[in-house]
Amino acid sequence: MTTTHIDGISVTTQASVYFDGKCVSHGVTFPDGTKKSVGVVLPATLTFKTGAAEIMECVAGACEYRLAGSDTWLRSGPGERFSIPANSSFDIRVTEAYHYICHFG
Repeated sequence: MTTTHIDGISVTTQASVYFDGKCVSHGVTFPDGTKKSVGVVLPATLTFKTGAAEIMECVAGACEYRLAGSDTWLRSGPGERFSIPANSSFDIRVTEAYHYICHFG
């Protein structure tokens, strides 16, 4: 099921902009202190590094991703998720805007 609306949160109004504007996100904090980010990746091939474990949830568009240590590109579309371990990285390849929620764990 795709998340379409999030209630009861605090939003960081200044965007985090990465890769010369190819990725733009806003941080959200839930009442229990849980943090997530909501954003979009524009067409590009990028490499992201993780500190904490992450789950990327696609809410619109699509991407292909490749986890560190893998040669295999996998697809993620609306309603799908993929997990990245802590202290790792992943490549993401986007040909249409990829709208996401990043769940930090």
